[in-house]
Amino acid sequence: MASDVGLRINEARMLDLADVHWELGRFGKLNVRHGKGSRRRGAKPRLVPLINGADRSLGWFITDVWGQLDADHTRPGAPLFPSERKGRDGSGLRTTAEVFRRSLADAAVAHLPGWAGKLTPHVLRHYCASQLYRSGMTLFAIQELLGHAWTGTTARYVHVDASHVEDAWVTGQQRAGERWKGLG
Repeated sequence: MASDVGLRINEARMLDLADVHWELGRFGKLNVRHGKGSRRRGAKPRLVPLINGADRSLGWFITDVWGQLDADHTRPGAPLFPSERKGRDGSGLRTTAEVFRRSLADAAVAHLPGWAGKLTPHVLRHYCASQLYRSGMTLFAIQELLGHAWTGTTARYVHVDASHVEDAWVTGQQRAGERWKGLG
């Protein structure tokens, strides 16, 4: 979820199964109730569309993995990402932030050794912002997706290729050429 839609660890781990709304929008949306607020204003809730393949990943997780964690889908407040550990009442507890961090670190060691010790959930938020920007999403849409109060914060998340200026110039020239064709 961090690399697809830029969720923070705490935003992801605090999601309930009931926060997934497949019926909203084209791809479904997550009701992120525990978004990070700025300047001590408290939680900033938002609806996050399941774009960038997040709908397929989350659908697979819920269908093929969630049930294997012995969680009760009828229980109010059932966590979307339950732990293997159980509470006193036998219900699944929420996965901790440390489990998310450790699992990502272990996966990096096993599958991306060059990123071992460097790949963090926050790096995945930057990756998400950069990929969405490269694919044509506006800075303002990325700002809304990530839950930033300021566009300047979002701009710091977007990392572009060294050829970004030249690529933008070529694209602009192509657009201008198409306009000239229509005038002739």
